[in-house]
Amino acid sequence: MKTFGARATGLRLERMKDSPLWAGEGFRNLHPIAAGLRDAHAPRPTLSEFLCGGPRRVPQGPLPSIDPRPAWLAPPATGLRATWLGHSTVLVEIDGVRVLTDPVWGPRASPSSMAGPKRFQPVPVPLKALPEVDVVIVSHDHYDHLDLPTIRELARRPVPFVTSLGVGAHLEAFGVPAARITELDWWQHHDLRGTGLRITAAPSQHFSGRGLKDRNATLWSSMVMRTDRHAVFFSGDTGLTSQYAEIATRLGPFDLVMLEVGAFHPSWGDIHLGPENALKAHRALGGGAFLPVHWGTFSLALHDWDAPAETLLQQAPALGVQLVMPRLGEAVEPSQVEGVSPWWREVDGLAAKLDPKQRRVDEPAVLRPEDIVPPRSMPWPLD
Repeated sequence: MKTFGARATGLRLERMKDSPLWAGEGFRNLHPIAAGLRDAHAPRPTLSEFLCGGPRRVPQGPLPSIDPRPAWLAPPATGLRATWLGHSTVLVEIDGVRVLTDPVWGPRASPSSMAGPKRFQPVPVPLKALPEVDVVIVSHDHYDHLDLPTIRELARRPVPFVTSLGVGAHLEAFGVPAARITELDWWQHHDLRGTGLRITAAPSQHFSGRGLKDRNATLWSSMVMRTDRHAVFFSGDTGLTSQYAEIATRLGPFDLVMLEVGAFHPSWGDIHLGPENALKAHRALGGGAFLPVHWGTFSLALHDWDAPAETLLQQAPALGVQLVMPRLGEAVEPSQVEGVSPWWREVDGLAAKLDPKQRRVDEPAVLRPEDIVPPRSMPWPLD
C-alpha cells in the first residue's frame, strides 16, 4: 500500500547509519527510561476496552471552530502567532515566516481510508485554501503526524520540508521532490534561506513505524524554530526525558512551547507525556507560553477526549504556567493571552441541543476488530 511509504536506501540509508542513534537495525532512544514513567503492571488495553472504553472517548457534538483566514490577512503585531488546526498541526507565524507542523488533513489516523481512528471534525480551513507557507515540519512518521493525502496536496506547492532522518523516503514516495527535503539528526539544524529562521532537530523519547516490519526504521525528533527575536519548541511525540534540560540549555529560552498532552496511558507512559508529565517537561524546558497539542482530534487512547484539557486547567495555575488553549482555528499571539476560557465544556451543551440523529457516537464501537487491532508484531500504541 502506498500509504506505508518507502524504506531508505543508498546515500540516505548510509547517512542514517552514521547517526549515533543508529542501533544496527534501527534508531533508539538515547537515555534510559526514568523510573515510574511506565507502569509495568498496567495491562495494555484489551480489544473490548478499546472498542467500548467509555461514552466520552469522542465529543458528543461539534467542537467550537473558527475560520482563521481573516486573522491571517494581517501580520501578528508581536511577530509571533500560532493557530492550532487540530492534533499536532499548528501554523506558526514567526517574524514573517509561516511554519506548518505535522500537517494532517486526512479523515483518519490510519493506513486505511475505511477504518481506524477518525477525526472528530474537519480542519477549520480546507487544505487547498491554506495560504502559502514557507516550510513544513514533520517530526516523525506515525499516521497522525504524516498523512499521505495531505502530503500529496502539499507536494504540489513549492514548499520545502524539514524532517527527521529517514522520513524523507516516505515524503519522496508521497510525491515531494528530493531537492525540497532536508533530513536532520538530533542537534543538527537547517537555515531557511532568506528568512532568518533556523530549525533544529532535538531529542524526544518515542518510536517510529508505519507497517509490520519497519519499527524504528526512521528517526523521531522534537523541533525548535528560532529567529533573532523569537523561539518556539515543538515536541512532536515524546515521553518525559532528562534531555529536556539539555534542550533548554542549548536551544532555549522559548517564547512558545508546544507539548503533546493526549493519547496517554500508564502502560505506555514512557513514550507519551500526558498532561501531568507535559507540565514537568515545560518546567524542564525553562517555561514559556504553553500550547497543548496532540489532543482534541482523534481518539487514540482510553481517556475522555477532554481529560488532557481539564487536567491542565486544574494543575497549571498553581505552577505559574501560562496556558494558551485556543479554539480550533483561533489565531493567537502568546504574549497577549491573559487566560483560558474552557471552550471544550461547551461541547456537551451544544450536543444536548442537537437532534439525536446529529449526535456523535463513539465510532470505535462499530469498527471490526481486524480493522483496528494491530498484529502482534506491530507496536502498541500506533502513534
